[in-house]
Amino acid sequence: MIDSYNRKIDYMRISVTNRCNFRCTYCMPETKKVEDTLSFDEIYEVALAACECGITKFKITGGEPLVRDGIVDFIRRLHNIDTVKDITMTTNGFYLYKYAKSLADAGLSSVNISLDSLKKERFIKITGVDALSDVIKGINEAKRVGLSTKINTVLQRGVNEDELFDIIGLAKDKKINVRFIEMMPIGHGRESVGVANFEILEKIKKKYIVREDNERYGNGPAKYIKLEGFAGSIGFIGAIHNKFCEGCNRIRFTSNGKLKPCLCYASNIDLKDIIKDTTIGFDKRIHLLRERISECIDSKPKAHAFEDLSKVSEIKDMVEIGG
Repeated sequence: MIDSYNRKIDYMRISVTNRCNFRCTYCMPETKKVEDTLSFDEIYEVALAACECGITKFKITGGEPLVRDGIVDFIRRLHNIDTVKDITMTTNGFYLYKYAKSLADAGLSSVNISLDSLKKERFIKITGVDALSDVIKGINEAKRVGLSTKINTVLQRGVNEDELFDIIGLAKDKKINVRFIEMMPIGHGRESVGVANFEILEKIKKKYIVREDNERYGNGPAKYIKLEGFAGSIGFIGAIHNKFCEGCNRIRFTSNGKLKPCLCYASNIDLKDIIKDTTIGFDKRIHLLRERISECIDSKPKAHAFEDLSKVSEIKDMVEIGG
């Protein structure tokens, strides 16, 4: 039995596609085929119902959200919901240069760009594509058009840990925040050895003068520090060694219609039977969706168990459950 308790849930991560144009740390999308991707109209109805449950902030994820036709119009529709306070996106950045201005104009406030290497050949080995220059262009364009910009990096032992200070350097002259995310034992993440955030912090302290940064950047659990002489901040998301479950304010919605209260566990609440039911009207559908979303919120566990693999029941890759 997973213990649960009430807390304020005001944030939903929406996966709009299971497709991707990169490989990534947690999933190899070319080996996965996730069926029944919902239309944007269907996802929008879920968002409307979520807003009635107190959700005010949305993170758009995938797969890779920018491979989905209509993504800009979808964000504009979300932005036009009166109660929505913030819309952000996680992307691999490959198409960001093309879409950054349109996304900002549609109401997107922030982008998190996944970037695990600044070395061309290593980037190709990790992602499967020669696109590092496109990602860097996308980061610069996001800043230019006024999107709050964060870099998400997962350091892996024997893979890219030697690039720690090069990646930190992205925050030196521009107000870009670099965040280090501990490897979570989900999907292909089970097969890799991550570097703990406390190890990263100790290395940083040996080279830089460090002070706490108590400013809040976005809606996530990252804790930040400032380095002397840096325009941006350095953040840490330590799901394994610095559990933040007591402050977790989010649920997830997958591209094929499932609500997940926690990444750690396989449990989910399927909405497809409601979404696909053409015999009920709009108002009734929203009412039923609202009931299921409330059920998901009420069932959110007290804490994950990533530190004990015997208790981790989620075996799907991130591409299936939303990054």
